[in-house]
Amino acid sequence: MSTRNTKKPELLAPAGDRERLEAAIRFGADAVYLAGKEFGMRTASPNFGEGELDAAVQFAHEHGVKVYLTCNTIAHHEELKRLPDFFHQAAAAGVDALILADLGVFRLARRYVPDIPIHISTQAGVVNAETANAFYEMGARRIVLARELTLAEIAEIRANIPQDLELEAFVHGSMCVSFSGRCLLSSYLTGRDANRGDCAQPCRWKYALTEEKRPGQYFPIAEDEHGTYILNSRDMNMIEHIPELADAGVSSLKIEGRAKSAYYAAVVTNAYRHAIDHYFQNPQQALPAWIPQELEKVSHREYNTGFYFGHEPGQVVESGGYVRNYEVIAVCIGRSDSHVILAQRNRFFRGDVADVLEPGAEPYLLPMERIFNEFGEPLETANHAAMTVLLETDRDIPVGTIFRKKLNHD
Repeated sequence: MSTRNTKKPELLAPAGDRERLEAAIRFGADAVYLAGKEFGMRTASPNFGEGELDAAVQFAHEHGVKVYLTCNTIAHHEELKRLPDFFHQAAAAGVDALILADLGVFRLARRYVPDIPIHISTQAGVVNAETANAFYEMGARRIVLARELTLAEIAEIRANIPQDLELEAFVHGSMCVSFSGRCLLSSYLTGRDANRGDCAQPCRWKYALTEEKRPGQYFPIAEDEHGTYILNSRDMNMIEHIPELADAGVSSLKIEGRAKSAYYAAVVTNAYRHAIDHYFQNPQQALPAWIPQELEKVSHREYNTGFYFGHEPGQVVESGGYVRNYEVIAVCIGRSDSHVILAQRNRFFRGDVADVLEPGAEPYLLPMERIFNEFGEPLETANHAAMTVLLETDRDIPVGTIFRKKLNHD
């Protein structure tokens, strides 16, 4: 597809805490989305307290990056009285938009902070233009579309809504077998409410059948000796389809993963940054192979393209685990004369070859031949958590650069 007359979409990355926020910004996000200590859909993330939110927004704005604050849980009545303070704190911090799902919360936001733009969360399950237009008439300026839409349906919605109503869509990360995340499975089985950000992910568990008269004897639902994972969805990956998303009218490409690591935020943001820029600078050229290959270097489930191209097998039935081929061994924190200063993350050895990811650059391989401790003494192994390691190299390596090592699964 041609990108010649299509506007370049925003790249929106997750930020579960300050470290992840900085990683997303360093590696190319145009905007980040994050949560306060309440009303967000990811209670597993550290998230941001009041002072932390102020500092996060200031840091992002200094780097030309927008901040969208989630307030997309389904609020119960007793929580409503805390929302005015929450909204005023958001306004004081200078957030660029609120992401909302509940109509009552929307109404209160319009009352208390009418100047903050409102984005409608995917939790609202918007799948048609009439619903999008209804939210627009209420004051919304962006719709985060339901994950269950095809590209053709998105294009149809785009053609039937006002030009200044933006569309946002998920392009990468975990998916949910329930509709737009509306699920009670966790509530029934564990008492943890998925619609209030506390999902225990029972859809990822291993299930089998038992028969009343044969207790303890398990019958796999699929023909597999390990049981089955029939509810275990794959991860979405749309890295090869940026032009189709942009041509369908998507204004913002959203990466899932506020509960995931800073490494995940860095690698995935970096890959999509390069993919978007490549498509719009070189619309007739194929995507360089290294860009989609980067997405194999983060922990993930088997990939697919979700619902964008119609029905595609969406479950991982053989196992419930992640594919994990790489681990972070160090992060660059500075330079001293001829040495790069590294903070160790996992054990590595002299002579290992690191796969190095610099912000804004194609990854490269670098032998770790001359490594020293903080006193300049030669090392054979960097085996202490968070230890300082000096790597002798002439290469100018910026702060925040990630050193990785391929895992040997033999």
